[in-house]
Amino acid sequence: MLFFALLLKVTWILAADGGHHWTYEGPHGQDHWPTSYPECGGNAQSPIDIQTDGVIFDPDLPAVQPHGYDQPGSEPLELFNNGHTVQLSLPPTLHLGGLPRKYTAAQLHLHWGQKGSQEGSEHQINSEATAAELHVVHYDSESYGSLSEAAQKPQGLAVLGILIEVGETENPAYEHILSHLHNIRHKDDVTFVPAFSVRELFPQELEQFFRYNGSLTTPPCYQSVLWTVFDRRVQMSMGQLEKLQEMLSSTEEAPPEPLIRNYRVPQPLNQRTVFASFTQAGPLYTTGEMLGLGVGILAGCLCLLLAVYFIARKIRKKRLGNRKSVVFTSARAATEA
Repeated sequence: MLFFALLLKVTWILAADGGHHWTYEGPHGQDHWPTSYPECGGNAQSPIDIQTDGVIFDPDLPAVQPHGYDQPGSEPLELFNNGHTVQLSLPPTLHLGGLPRKYTAAQLHLHWGQKGSQEGSEHQINSEATAAELHVVHYDSESYGSLSEAAQKPQGLAVLGILIEVGETENPAYEHILSHLHNIRHKDDVTFVPAFSVRELFPQELEQFFRYNGSLTTPPCYQSVLWTVFDRRVQMSMGQLEKLQEMLSSTEEAPPEPLIRNYRVPQPLNQRTVFASFTQAGPLYTTGEMLGLGVGILAGCLCLLLAVYFIARKIRKKRLGNRKSVVFTSARAATEA
């Protein structure tokens, strides 16, 4: 198992790095990635901003079926600071159903923002980012013999994207990772954590998700990923989020460079289609329609008040006229008497 974990780490580094130095900001930042990694400038890049009014409902999308994630075995799992994120290696007994082929798990990692920020996810929904995002990486093990081989092939990879927001209570599942960050403060630090139920990192309900073809969100940005982004979110406490934002360094030497803002900005959708496994429950009216409806209701109320006023005024005049007639008749009768 130890040999497998080390081999997996090496192959993933080779597949996701390519030998060049890159960062998220600065002269080697994401704006400059296409210079060293041409595919980062492709037309099917990830992440994206999912606009729900533009997705296509596909009733034939089967639910994602994680197999073995609740029983990852007894062997410890390798936790690794690669200088860009914190990465947990996953055993090959974990795989996904509900996809075109069998996709075997390789690793998971996180993306987050800076201290004090609750915007650190890569994917956005309706231009709204969340505090962090979990990616669970798989490769097509039916067609390819390794992660590095599959990473360069169309739909060779399948990645689950799980949006994380801040909640009131601590999430015990994420503590299996976060409680060990102090052991991997610097780049290339490695530790091992006891096996746990990886399924508990996911949303409880997996039926609602978005599906599209995209890329790795880090160099070399291979456009080989079948993305599944869940609509349901998970939560962690502010204290847990701050562990991510404060504890890790992207460098080996001192002074440490904080490992923060490790997310790529949304990329153009271009001609791609985003599918949804569920129908969107959007608002009944747009903002303009609501405003128009409100003005119409107000105008109607004013007209009603005016109508009531004039009717009441007419009734009052009629009553006054009747009273005058009665007084005149009584006075005339008294005179004649």
